[in-house]
Amino acid sequence: MRHEPRPGASPFERLGAHFDEVDRVCPDCGFEDADGRWTTTTTGDRVSYRHVCPSCGSIRKRTLDVGDR
Repeated sequence: MRHEPRPGASPFERLGAHFDEVDRVCPDCGFEDADGRWTTTTTGDRVSYRHVCPSCGSIRKRTLDVGDR
């Protein structure tokens, strides 16, 4: 099932949709979560994506730092 971001989606929403589409298989147990979604949170200078495997409970995270350095 392909998850398309809505028209005018931000780059962060498009990246989240990308994770939904291509990063479905749990590296720990091999379960393919075809309907799973990555959740997104932000602090303003950091965007975090998170997925919990419904089979084994393993948590995967991807983080982007977008603040000035």
